[in-house]
Order: sequence, then structure tokens, then C-alpha cells
Amino acid sequence: MAETTVAEKSALEATVSGLMAELASLEEPRAREVNEKHGDDHGVNLSKLRAIAKRLKTQQDLSRELWATGETAARLLALLICRPKAFGGDELDSMLRDARTPKVQDWLVNYVVKKSPHAEEMRVAWFADSDPLVSSAGWALTSERVVKKPEGLDLVQLLDIIEARMKEAPDRLQWAMNHCLAQIGIEFPEHRARALDIGERLEVLKDYPTPPNCTSPFAPAWITEMVRRQSV
Repeated sequence: MAETTVAEKSALEATVSGLMAELASLEEPRAREVNEKHGDDHGVNLSKLRAIAKRLKTQQDLSRELWATGETAARLLALLICRPKAFGGDELDSMLRDARTPKVQDWLVNYVVKKSPHAEEMRVAWFADSDPLVSSAGWALTSERVVKKPEGLDLVQLLDIIEARMKEAPDRLQWAMNHCLAQIGIEFPEHRARALDIGERLEVLKDYPTPPNCTSPFAPAWITEMVRRQSV
């Protein structure tokens, strides 16, 4: 990357400062209250945040500066205006380990890592990580592969791990493992009976509150409903 000149750096800092003020002005107490229930720590309406990103378009240097602030809203904006393929594997790993709120981690994985040439490298490394938050990202990338590129995955082994560990896994890791279980059951008829059985016996997310007309994240219900839709 070309070295940033003093003038460019000054302009960038002014932009970051202005954007931080703009994000602060969009803070909504009710939005913060709702977000905090899900482990997030910002109150910016995401539709308004996306509108800012649309205005800014892709700006990799600005993205890195926003990320460096450590503020959740700024980091979400950073992930919307970055160039996913510009990050190296070590940088993505560092960013994930520093992304401790659910929304930042989700957006980092879905909007950046999945589009990166390092996605598979990150999936393998994170999947086996001892940090459950990092491992949950590895499981999220594995679910993506189950659906889009399952060749080479050992689905029986994945089911073995889910069966042995999902029940006692921390919340975010449990959610990611449950997602993978459901995707295996949905996508692979030959593994569906076992996936349904694991879900029924472990009862993970069985009582999760689900709004009317939404599909429950309880794996047996999720699998059954998605398979039904496929057959219609």
C-alpha cells in the first residue's frame, strides 16, 4: 500500500472524527436497549449506518482507521466500506480476536472473511481454536461450506463433534454448531435422520422464543420446515 502523506493523514483523521460525531448523533436509546440484550454495545439504527456506508462507498484506509477506534458502530461501518480481499490472514485473525461483540463478529465473518481468499485457511484455524468465540466463527464458515462447497468435508465427523459438544458449549458457539447441524440435515438426506435425532435428544434451542411466521432455530423444526419448502 502506498505511504499516506501528512496531508492525506490529516484529512483522514478529520473524516474519522466527523464520522464518529455523525454516528454519535444517530444514537437511539431504544436501539441500544435492544442491542444490549443481544450482547452488543451500540444504539445506531443499522439502516442509517448502511446509508452512511453507501455514501462513503469503498475506502480501505478509512475502514482501517474506523476499525482502530475500537467503537462498535465505527467498526460496523468499517466492515461495510472495506475491501475484503485487501486483508491478510494474520490481519483477519487479529480482527476476529478483537471483535468481541456478536454483531461485529457476524459482520466480519459474513461481509469480509467469506469474500476473502483466506476464508478456508481461517475456517480451519478458527474451527479448532480453544477460544469459543473464535471457534464459533470457524463453525460459521463450516456451515457456509456445508451449503456451498461440501466436497472434502467429513460430515460424519462434524456430526460426531456436534453430538458430543453442542449441549454444553457456550451460547455463541452452541448457536454456530446448531446452525451447522441444521444445514447438514437440510442439505444431505443421507444424514438427515441422524441430524434430527441429535437435535431431538440434545434439545438445544428447543424453547427459543420465535415470533409468529418465523422458523424456530431448534434444529429438528428448522430442518423439517426447510425440507418441506424444498418439496413444495
